Amino acid sequence: MMSDLMKKLPLHDERFLDAAEGWLGLNDPVSANEELDQISPASGAHPDVLLVRLQVCWAAKQWEACVQIGGAVVKASPRIPDGWIGRSFALHELKRTQEAYDLLLPAKDKFPKNCTIPYNLACYAAQLNRLEEAANWFKKAMRMDEPAVKHMAIDDPDLKPLLDSLGGRLWKVD
Repeated sequence: MMSDLMKKLPLHDERFLDAAEGWLGLNDPVSANEELDQISPASGAHPDVLLVRLQVCWAAKQWEACVQIGGAVVKASPRIPDGWIGRSFALHELKRTQEAYDLLLPAKDKFPKNCTIPYNLACYAAQLNRLEEAANWFKKAMRMDEPAVKHMAIDDPDLKPLLDSLGGRLWKVD
């Protein structure tokens, strides 16, 4: 996961980080958090550590913490899309959808090949009842990676307003 732009973590902290990722892989965010808590304070703000903390908070649905951690990732390493995406998703979960949209929008140009960004923008626009805009974002995401977008969209309640406006023909957005 380590970013090419960041300096390497000390070995002992790297081991705690690896262990935390392992616990997350076993769907045990509590144990993952315990491993993260053993990382030295000097390494605590490293983007790789923050990204795993973001995943832990995501698993626990600690949305306020996700907003803070995602923002810290964006500030420390704006070239990592997960910070942008995680922060906005958490804002949306907190019913701050317009803010989620506004903070994710600049990421579309920074990560032109990441289909999750236009997909999430489509979801947020749909929830804001901007259905034409939602359809445009959804089309863009579909052009980028149709199988992945179909998988994400299959039962996504955030797209329901768009789906309803299209008479249930989401895949035929054109």
